Amino acid sequence: MGELEGFYALWYREIKVFTREKSRIVSSLFTPLLWIVVFGGGLGSAVSLAGVNYQVFIFPGIIAMTILFSSVFFGLYIVWDKKIDFFKEVLVAPLSRTTIFAGKMVGGTVDALLQGCAMLVLGLVLGINYTILGVLFSFVFMFVLASALVSLGLIIGSNMESVEGFQLIISFLVFPMFFFSGALFPLKNLPPYLLILTMLDPVTYAVDGLRGLLLGSSQLPIALNLGVLAAFAVVMIGIGTWSFKRLK
Repeated sequence: MGELEGFYALWYREIKVFTREKSRIVSSLFTPLLWIVVFGGGLGSAVSLAGVNYQVFIFPGIIAMTILFSSVFFGLYIVWDKKIDFFKEVLVAPLSRTTIFAGKMVGGTVDALLQGCAMLVLGLVLGINYTILGVLFSFVFMFVLASALVSLGLIIGSNMESVEGFQLIISFLVFPMFFFSGALFPLKNLPPYLLILTMLDPVTYAVDGLRGLLLGSSQLPIALNLGVLAAFAVVMIGIGTWSFKRLK
């Protein structure tokens, strides 16, 4: 088996697992819908930010949330694969650890990207007027964010032996990344401590970038947002590749 064939096999497996688990697809879209309809609709009846309805304002943040949760939790499948000994079979295959990591990372990234695209369709229902350029660059932001967060999930999953331990660590990681990302509030006029935490959160730059592309109301330059997000992705992919090379 060549490296390219092995990469394709691992990628294809992740896609098939995702498309066959109908409950996973439904649940991945139900939570974002709940946030938009209940939380966004409730506050949206009384609050407007950046000249738009609050429900529309948080929409880019909910897209980022969808990718955040689905991407990081993708690492859980590594833990399950260890339990059923499938991962051992992958590790003894005549493939480099870099190819194994890349196949699983790209597979998880595509899964998350499909969910992000489904959320973009919902934006049409909310009355958001997309531009072709805005949608294309939104795909870039979603892909970079998903690749970084899937890599993060794989890093954690490759070093965990129990599902419970993985879920505990992820719970302390995912929710702060979401709440400090500016998904639910604008970045300007924040208290100093909250501004610092927000700027340290890499998801912030995805949310602000998507908000600028879809709503035209970013607080930071689009190029800066993409640059920081890309740097985060490179670091996570590098650490993920190194973590897989250490696996035994």
